[in-house]
Amino acid sequence: MLIPTMPAAAWAITLPPRSLAAMRHRLGPIPAQALEFGIPLRIGSATVSLHPAGHVPGSAQVRIEVAGEVWVVSGDYKTRPDGLSEPFEPLRCDTFISECTFGLPVFRWRPEAAIRDEINRWWAGNAADGRVSILGAYSLGKAQRLLAGLDPGIGPILTHGAVEEMTAILRAEGLDLPATLRVVPGVNARSHPGALVLAPPAALGTPWARRFGPASEGFASGWMRLRGIRRRRSVDRGFVISDHADWDGLNAAIRGTGAERVFVTHGYTSAFRRWLEGQGYDAGIVATDWQGDEAEAAPEGAE
Repeated sequence: MLIPTMPAAAWAITLPPRSLAAMRHRLGPIPAQALEFGIPLRIGSATVSLHPAGHVPGSAQVRIEVAGEVWVVSGDYKTRPDGLSEPFEPLRCDTFISECTFGLPVFRWRPEAAIRDEINRWWAGNAADGRVSILGAYSLGKAQRLLAGLDPGIGPILTHGAVEEMTAILRAEGLDLPATLRVVPGVNARSHPGALVLAPPAALGTPWARRFGPASEGFASGWMRLRGIRRRRSVDRGFVISDHADWDGLNAAIRGTGAERVFVTHGYTSAFRRWLEGQGYDAGIVATDWQGDEAEAAPEGAE
């Protein structure tokens, strides 16, 4: 097979096609090119390919091979299928750089169906009591994952502009999602009684949210597993659902690589490195200032 070559000096961001429109929406007119999963690309002396990470639709791990040695950079990932994202693909490698946002045994996720049922029952109860349900979720990936599990028979689904814009982009990329209505002037609890509103976490507790009158606010995040974080967020309900791997998922993903050397980043890095060393891995930490959306709610000391 002929492998296309990109001179190192001409390097640009390379990402899967489904990610390209979303990233340009977030970052502006970045120099970028689309590369399908599994297609090798030569950059200098390295052969690079992208593979599904399962984090959000279009998310990718990066496989890098030089002189027969293989490294894989996971980025953010989750190992449980969510019905929207391309399922996580285990990749054999010599060295694996893994996130560990939730790298403690306390973080173990319940089945997807149970969380969806919990959210729909909360929404239905609020609607029966004459209250709007406002659910905080990150606009890329998490909001669409929640949307796919909502029961439109309960009531109308409204969206904050940031959520609606990203949802429209992913719909255009082929995601089949329930109908939504963007919140604009005139769209409120009176016009849409019993609605559920999907909004970024930063919108919770703000004048924008208070326009809906009597409402119950919920927040969907893996950090809702910790009671202190639920109290700090000052929401009525916390739903434990994450687009990152839990403790079992992290360990299964690492075992699946067959790697002897593992570097960890993002999250409980020191504790997870010690765990890996106890399991016989040559383990280290890759420090970074960037934490990502999920880490916005992280407790101090998580990095």
